[in-house]
Amino acid sequence: MSEHHSTNPPALEVRNLTRFFGRKPSEALERLRAGASREDLAGLGTAAVIDVDFDVRQGEIFVVMGLSGSGKSTLIRMLNGLVEPTVGSVSVMGHPITGVGAAKLREVRRTHIAMVFQHFALLPHLNVLDNAAYGLEVQGVPLAERRAKAERVLDRVGLGGWGEKLPSELSGGMQQRVGLARALAADADILLMDEAFSALDPLIRREMQEQLIELQQELGKTIVFITHDLNEAMFLGDRIAVMRDGRVVQIGSAEEILTDPADDYVAQFVQDVDRARVLTAGNVMEAPRAVASASAGPRAALRAMRDLQTSMVYVVASGRRLVGVAHDRDVLRLVRRGERSLEGAITDDYAAVGPDVLLSDLLESSVEQALPLAVVDEEGRLLGAVPRVTLLAALGNVSTDTAELQALQTPATVSAEVMNATLRETAAAAPPDIPQQVGEPTAFEGSRA
Repeated sequence: MSEHHSTNPPALEVRNLTRFFGRKPSEALERLRAGASREDLAGLGTAAVIDVDFDVRQGEIFVVMGLSGSGKSTLIRMLNGLVEPTVGSVSVMGHPITGVGAAKLREVRRTHIAMVFQHFALLPHLNVLDNAAYGLEVQGVPLAERRAKAERVLDRVGLGGWGEKLPSELSGGMQQRVGLARALAADADILLMDEAFSALDPLIRREMQEQLIELQQELGKTIVFITHDLNEAMFLGDRIAVMRDGRVVQIGSAEEILTDPADDYVAQFVQDVDRARVLTAGNVMEAPRAVASASAGPRAALRAMRDLQTSMVYVVASGRRLVGVAHDRDVLRLVRRGERSLEGAITDDYAAVGPDVLLSDLLESSVEQALPLAVVDEEGRLLGAVPRVTLLAALGNVSTDTAELQALQTPATVSAEVMNATLRETAAAAPPDIPQQVGEPTAFEGSRA
């Protein structure tokens, strides 16, 4: 998903937006301010959108999600001035579009906003190339220039060579790519996409979702995406606004909404989401139960495993860079031999993943590995670990209680009694501990985050 910078001014600013359809709007607004619900106003009309307030950051995909009748389609039409709010304001790239004249509104739309519709909205008498170039034609761009730009954008959305075809000769997925190309060719700052993929079959829909993310990352567009599909919202959205009965009931990242729903409605809404395609290793990782410094020596590592009753430690070098794991039997052997260095026990029989890897991509590695999956950053620094029980608990939306926490570590294969006896027997002949290097952890870390 896209990265964005909160220091940039918002692409869209929505303040106290309400739209009431019906008679006596003043009375309806007064009752809404007093706490009336949409149902309470049914005799007067429909409160389609009620007191909505949010910003959309530049360069993010902001998804508005809700069931049919929640108000999301009315909301997006107020974002481009197609529907005038009863009260409230909308600003696009710093330009107000509520309460302005028709000429100013057309200018803001032409330069800053492009729409992608659910049912493609292609002009049937124009070929694919001219449909893609239509927004540029409205802007007054010369024929040769707009066609050249449209061709480049068609290539980008996978329709190179299809420019002379008519829309009727294309599949539904290809027609939607033309609609997307038209919006991109207009080079607007903001794309408003109203249920843009809901008319497509599931496989094509997934392809379009993936392509939209790729294009957004490449071009840095701000996208407001309307959907009733929760999995689509979770897959696409940097942030998601959940609507119910005209109101926004929660705004947050997919992970925030999934793991900390604002109310019972949101909790029920997300209970069937495919968590494996939303949560990442970074979302569910535990603090490692045992981490040993590469320079701490085998006795320190053995004491760590004895105290934590675990069969292994992650071994890290300066800067917490993961260099391997050491197992209790191998470390015990080094202690008995009087070795000063832990190097002889360090192995690479572990799996490491990045924090942004989806849980769906961790399953195979977790099944194949006896050890928890190590989570490391781009520099190879150890961030955390994902034990199998944690992965399964996250996928099943259950928590691990205190009794289950013992499963977060790999049980020792050498008893504590044997470790204690070995440490005592070798204590007299043991060399002094190697000084710890700057930036390395203490001999072990036993706390959980």
